[in-house]
Amino acid sequence: MPANAALRDYLLTRRSVGIAFLREPGPTPAELEQILTIGTRVPDHGKITPWRLVLIEGEARQQAGERLAEIAARHNPDLDAASLDIERQRFLPAPLTIGVISSPKEHPKVPELEQLLSAGNVAFNLLHAAHALGFAASWVTRWYAFDAEAAAMLGLRLGERFVGFVHIGTPTAVIEDRPRPDLNDIVSRWVDRS
Repeated sequence: MPANAALRDYLLTRRSVGIAFLREPGPTPAELEQILTIGTRVPDHGKITPWRLVLIEGEARQQAGERLAEIAARHNPDLDAASLDIERQRFLPAPLTIGVISSPKEHPKVPELEQLLSAGNVAFNLLHAAHALGFAASWVTRWYAFDAEAAAMLGLRLGERFVGFVHIGTPTAVIEDRPRPDLNDIVSRWVDRS
């Protein structure tokens, strides 16, 4: 089978684009369906689907930000107006954010760690899918992924956790690549030392 040079080159140059550089237009409904379909084609030992997705788009982006600002103000009454405005803008300007939730299931052969890693694969596949359709994306977690009240407001259920939020939009800037680790520093070969 011949090598897929285009796929190889993409994987060698894939780069996240920060949320501040993601604008309209976002995916059409048909493109979103493709992104979600590709995003959920991940290893899933036991076929138990240990993840869920929450879409934050349209007017819901501003509404979710307002709710985050309210929660942040309750948790920290000393926050100034500028800090609260940052919370209001959490899901802007990107036209689409997909919250990726680890939703583990009881299973005798699939430990929760494997299920969490499967959810992480969904988040990463969503990045690939967005790029494959000509968009850019950024996978982030913020305080609201770990705050019980904020996470519940964003759709988390009991026993679940966010693995992150994938922001998707049209890139407005070309982001320079960051330094990558030297393979000699991170790769070793196992040797039997018995």
